[in-house]
Amino acid sequence: MAHHHEHHHEHHHCESCGCDHHHDEGNGRHGLYLIIAAALLLGVAVLVEHTTRLATWQLFLVYLVPYLVVGHGTLREAAEGLAHGHVFNEHFLMTVATAGAFAIGFLPGVEHEFVEAVAVMLFFAVGELLEGYAEGKSRDSIAHLMDLRPDTATVVRDGREVVVTPDAVAVGETLVVKPGERVPLDGVVLTGVTALNTAALTGETLPHDIAPGDEIVSGCVNLRGVVTMRVTRPYGESTVARIIELVEHAGERKSRGEAFITRFARYYTPIVVMAAVALVAVPVVLGGALATWLYRALMFLVVSCPCALVISVPLTYFSGLGGASRRGILVKGANYLDVLARVRTVVFDKTGTLTHGQFAVTAVHPSNCDEHQLLHLAAHVEHFTTHPIGAALRDAFPDEATDGCRVDEVEEIAGKGITAVVGGKRVSVGNTSLMEAVGATWSDCPHDGTIIHVAIDGAYAGHIVINDVIKESSAGAIDALRHAGVTRTVMLTGDRDQVASTVAARLSLDEYHAELLPPDKVERVEQLLAQRGHNEALAFVGDGINDAPVLARADVGIAMGAMGSDAAIEAADVVLMDDNPAKVALSIKVARRTRAIARQNVVMAIGIKLVVLALAAAGLATMWLAVFADVGVTLLAVVNATRAMRAKAINN
Repeated sequence: MAHHHEHHHEHHHCESCGCDHHHDEGNGRHGLYLIIAAALLLGVAVLVEHTTRLATWQLFLVYLVPYLVVGHGTLREAAEGLAHGHVFNEHFLMTVATAGAFAIGFLPGVEHEFVEAVAVMLFFAVGELLEGYAEGKSRDSIAHLMDLRPDTATVVRDGREVVVTPDAVAVGETLVVKPGERVPLDGVVLTGVTALNTAALTGETLPHDIAPGDEIVSGCVNLRGVVTMRVTRPYGESTVARIIELVEHAGERKSRGEAFITRFARYYTPIVVMAAVALVAVPVVLGGALATWLYRALMFLVVSCPCALVISVPLTYFSGLGGASRRGILVKGANYLDVLARVRTVVFDKTGTLTHGQFAVTAVHPSNCDEHQLLHLAAHVEHFTTHPIGAALRDAFPDEATDGCRVDEVEEIAGKGITAVVGGKRVSVGNTSLMEAVGATWSDCPHDGTIIHVAIDGAYAGHIVINDVIKESSAGAIDALRHAGVTRTVMLTGDRDQVASTVAARLSLDEYHAELLPPDKVERVEQLLAQRGHNEALAFVGDGINDAPVLARADVGIAMGAMGSDAAIEAADVVLMDDNPAKVALSIKVARRTRAIARQNVVMAIGIKLVVLALAAAGLATMWLAVFADVGVTLLAVVNATRAMRAKAINN
């Protein structure tokens, strides 16, 4: 890749143009001081030339001072490149061009170009400095995830609180997390009730309430109360460590654009150098003036430096990855941004993705008692069951634990339901077969969902409808996908056809497939992949728990709500840290915007360079215009690239 992105590097090497880009803040300041000093010395040199009548070789020595002050690094890089066989890099091009500009001054009857020689090197240094600053900013946008990394953990050992580094904490140890502190490791809350700020992980500002028994993930900030927690994963496997590792390696997977630019630079520079040599040799052989054509060839070299392309395309993708991560969207590599930008078919798993994956009571239809009593009795009977339906009934009637009713003779009848004696009455809660078994005449219900029938002492008392609730944001998310250019939305589910058709209708999905086992889902995705158009991609969105095979099979697998799910983080190409399906459309928008900015940079850089190259060859360009075509275009491209980082510019 043109740039190896690693957070702990103070500088990195750019293969395609062979230059080292220094990002260390001290280096940046040092570079700025050298540029200011060289600019002042150049001013002094111009003043000396105009106020004295020095010989050419003496003027050369005067101008050499600012040239060496600002250009010594570039000259050193060019020499190192030659020593390592990297002949054609931007430092070599700049050295040849500026040395040539100095040399022209010694040709008989030609005005010297010493000012231009120093100016080219000066502007080149300014370009490098600003590029380093821009890449540093883009690195910071990903490095905000580094803020997640907690420095210390307060662990309870032998009854005392000890402050240690997170990697010194063992699984099973108890930690204390005080208000304002970042949760250092993943675990389960033992005591205390609080709210967590998960913004750094999910990009969401709403606090997340937790109580004893809840999972707590590293990287969140404790807002209110003191909590104690039991550690369930070592630091190396914690959510924070995994995310940071993920992001650090994201830069290694190149996008198509970056791969093209790397190949392009390998062939481009030698061709340009040969063209410059030809631009001098051919006219001179035909009787042209050496000084004129040498000057044009030098301009040609300055203009043709591939900096703008080599720097801006990887920087654009890197900025795009950073902008996405600020919104809680982790893309595992620039190549997946490319695929996301081409998505036209989005396949959703239903449970936990479009729906909450938690059952809730959606309707109560009593026959010969009131709603309150019906829920009250059903909740008592289901008090001890671990089934999600029992949990939904208990949630719908939270007072049952404190109302003092006695529950005896609880009997679970496999495949039918539960009976128990509540307050002296035999209550049966279950399906139609249980009603028939106790002799109750049940009535059907037009509502979709799971129907739970209740009988009291053998007489039918009514029924309760339980459903997996659709997320509030799901309908908006499907609309947003259509606006983002997605032409086909599909839902796959293992749920009953009746339930699936209701969800699909309410969300206006293009199609759905119900009653599927996990292998069937892979088969369906295979069929959909076969139907997609040329250069179109298919994305699969799941909650990652049982969707790993399908996530891996799709062109791009998107795992949702993966704040603690290992399987999802492993199998998916894009990880959404919260469970908001609207982030799917947002991730596609980020990818399209990033790709568009990269294309703008390529067209702009090549377009301007071709125009100035033509002018230089025809003798209509000056060295100043050549400097603009290199350094100026690079700066424009770099500034444009950093736009990909601005998450706030992308609307939901």
